[in-house]
Amino acid sequence: MMRLLFLGAATLSVVITALIILAIAGEAWNFISQVDLPALWSGGWFPRRGMFDIPTIVAGTLVVAGIGMLVAVPLGLGAAIYLAEYASRRARALLKPILEVLAAVPSIVLGYFALQWISPNIMQTVCLGGSAVFNMGAAGLAVGVLVTPLIASVAEDAMYAVPGSLREASYGLGARKRTTSLRVVVPAAVSGIVAALIIGFSRAIGETMIVAIAAGGTGGSLFSLDPCGQGQTMTAAMTALATGSDQVRGSDLAYPSLFFVGLLLFASTLVLNVISERFVRSVRLKY
Repeated sequence: MMRLLFLGAATLSVVITALIILAIAGEAWNFISQVDLPALWSGGWFPRRGMFDIPTIVAGTLVVAGIGMLVAVPLGLGAAIYLAEYASRRARALLKPILEVLAAVPSIVLGYFALQWISPNIMQTVCLGGSAVFNMGAAGLAVGVLVTPLIASVAEDAMYAVPGSLREASYGLGARKRTTSLRVVVPAAVSGIVAALIIGFSRAIGETMIVAIAAGGTGGSLFSLDPCGQGQTMTAAMTALATGSDQVRGSDLAYPSLFFVGLLLFASTLVLNVISERFVRSVRLKY
C-alpha cells in the first residue's frame, strides 16, 4: 500500500508537469504558426504592436541574471566557506537559520528596495551621466541579493558534507586553514557547489517581481545591453502583457506570445538542469 501511495505521488507530479508542457506548447505553436518571422527580429519587444523581438527579452534576461550572479556568487560562496570551515558550532547554529530566513524575503519587497534605494544610491553613482529611475542594473543587484542565500545554503551543505579525514590529512601535511578550505574542501565539494550555482542562475532567470518593478520596460522595450537603462526580461514581459486577464489588447498574437515566452523559459531551465545533472555526475566523488 505504501509503495503504491508513493508511486502515485511521483506519477502525479510527472503528469502535472506533462499537462503544463502540453498547455504551453499548444498555444506556443499557435503563435509560431501565425507570426511573421521578421517580427521575431524587429529590434524591440512591443507585442501589442506586433513586434516580438526575441533577442530583446533574452538579452534583458541574461543582463539581469548575469549582474545578479556577479553579486551572488562571491557573497554566497564566501558565506558558505565561512559557515562550513571557519564558524564555530554556535555561530553556525545562529547564522545558518538567519541566512535561510533571508531567502524567504518576498521578491516584491526586494523589488521596491531596488527601486527606492539601489537605483538612486548605487546606480546613479556607478553609471556615468546617471541612470534611469527604472534600470536593469538595480534589478540585477536585487536579484543577486535574492539568490545569495540560496547559493550559500546549498554550497555550505556540500562543503559541510566533505569528510573530516580530508581536512585532517591536509593539516597533517602542514597546510594552513585557508589552503585546506580552498584546495581541499572546495574541490571535494565541487559537484554540490556547481549545482548551487546553476540552481541560483535558474532562479535568477525565473525571477519576476523584482524585474517587473525595478527594470522598467512595462509597455515594451528596445534591444539594450545597457544596465543603466530600462530593459525587459522574459518573465517581466509576460507579467506586463497580461496581468490577471486573458483579454490582451492590441495584436491578435499578443496573448499567444505569452505561452511562447513561457516555453522559452521552460526550455532554458530544462537545459540548465540537464547540464547540471551531467556535470555533477561526472565530477561527483564518493568517500
